[in-house]
Amino acid sequence: MNLQLLTLLAALATTNGTPAVSNWVADNVDITVDITNPNSAVEREYRELLEMDDEIAAEIDELIRRNSAFSEKGAGMESPLLQTKIEGRLKKVEDAYEDFIRRHPEHVRARLAYGSFLMDMGKELKGKQQWEEALALDEENPAAWNNLANYFGHRGPVKKAFEYYAKAIELNPVQSVYYQNLATTVLLFRKDAKEYYDMDEQEVFDRALSLYRKALKLDPNNFVLANDLAQSYYIIKPRRIEEAIAAWKDALRVAGDPLQKQGVLLHLARWYFIDENVEKAREYLDGVTNNVYASVKERIADNLDELENGNQDDAAVTTEDGADTVGAGGVD
Repeated sequence: MNLQLLTLLAALATTNGTPAVSNWVADNVDITVDITNPNSAVEREYRELLEMDDEIAAEIDELIRRNSAFSEKGAGMESPLLQTKIEGRLKKVEDAYEDFIRRHPEHVRARLAYGSFLMDMGKELKGKQQWEEALALDEENPAAWNNLANYFGHRGPVKKAFEYYAKAIELNPVQSVYYQNLATTVLLFRKDAKEYYDMDEQEVFDRALSLYRKALKLDPNNFVLANDLAQSYYIIKPRRIEEAIAAWKDALRVAGDPLQKQGVLLHLARWYFIDENVEKAREYLDGVTNNVYASVKERIADNLDELENGNQDDAAVTTEDGADTVGAGGVD
């Protein structure tokens, strides 16, 4: 199910509408496992179920897009009517999953997929139940451990998320998203990580960075991963400036489009400002030409002017928390 589509659905909901989509630690849900007989009738039906899920998601996406276009002309459907139409289509998918699982209760991948569908719909307890059923059926399935770890990272107890991510990694040590998920959870919940791993804060930072680097080693061209690693340095105190600059340069190498690249250039300009290297900061800032970044570029340029004029304290005030949004393109 398309998460952007579901986010739009959530935005349509009023006070008595559908629950909002959950902001999970990671969107990636791995449900790939070996299939004994991919041409069996059950497997063909399962693939058809997933295809129907995707097709209805595309239908809803198109419905929302067309209604938005009509609304601009004053002819769109009211939100309650549009939401009713969307919910009717989603109910068809939900019923299909329920029917398949009723007839094939031991189909692990169907339970994993259905759990993800339910989670995206905001039905978290029902989704968690499907993932728990999948784990009970196959305790060696790393995706089930990972998905439940996502739930615990979001809803608690967080220490259980650490345990479940570790088990997923143990079962599948070459799946980068498991390391990414654990790294993010360690970084976000440092107090719990300190207690769970018996570490001080700097050791927790080191562990999170190590996990991100392991994920990148397994998936070296993944810009989101590289961006996540580089963003981590805004949290770490005292500053690790050289490491941060190196991480953003790595992100720049794998950025996939001009918008992503220019977002990274802004971060590099900011870190060179933090390093009080005005010349380098301006060099990277000059590479930012897209108007979407104009306001952030102007703010960094003003900071550089302050620094160059000897007003470091005034400049530092606006960049002390450097991880503010710099725009689209995967730079948060």
